[in-house]
Amino acid sequence: MSIIKQMTHKRLTASMVFATLFTLSACSDNDNDSMDTPEPPPVPVPTQDYRVTVTNLTANQPMSPIALIRHQADMTAWQTGGAASLPLETLAESGDSAGFADMEGVDALVKGQGILAPGMKESIELKLSPDEVASISVLTMLVNTNDAFAGLNSVSLVDLAVNATVTFNSIAYDAGTEANSEAKGTIPGPADGGEGFNAMRDDVDRVHAHPGVISADDGLANSVLSASHRFDNPVLTISIERLR
Repeated sequence: MSIIKQMTHKRLTASMVFATLFTLSACSDNDNDSMDTPEPPPVPVPTQDYRVTVTNLTANQPMSPIALIRHQADMTAWQTGGAASLPLETLAESGDSAGFADMEGVDALVKGQGILAPGMKESIELKLSPDEVASISVLTMLVNTNDAFAGLNSVSLVDLAVNATVTFNSIAYDAGTEANSEAKGTIPGPADGGEGFNAMRDDVDRVHAHPGVISADDGLANSVLSASHRFDNPVLTISIERLR
């Protein structure tokens, strides 16, 4: 009897050892699965911070909301001597910059808070990745005119160092899409409250330096403008500061 009990005990012991080894093996497999190396988190793209400040230098020419455009380096917002694009025509006649958002080559459009009054300034801050600093443009309309605009055309920020500032002065440009009649109903600004954009082009159809307004005070009998609406160049100062 003792021999049978001893053999049975050995069989039970062997079976328990086998079961224990099987369980440990299974646990080992699970541990290997749970210790797979996780994928590293994405590396955050460093940003470059800028402040763009626009100052209205005129006596009585409010500016339409500032349009700041980030675009491809091979694009320009306008070409002096060339015909205005439809977005530029619309901005220069009505102050509406929305059309630039859908323009080929434009990556982003940022608008200012509202009308920029004479003598006032507005700052817009940007966070850009290193591949987004190749070219920016700034545009605004002189709203007490038929189609005058001003701004900054395709400037690269690649070489601007941290804490450095670059400043530009802008003359007034004429979009060449609407005759400078100064007539009642043709000017969208507070001097008239007239029509904005009109698809018909009745001027030279090329961008050029604006000759200035004449006004009723200086002999243009049907002008709704006064001498206070006249302007000298430059009409804007635009400064760009790299913050970080």
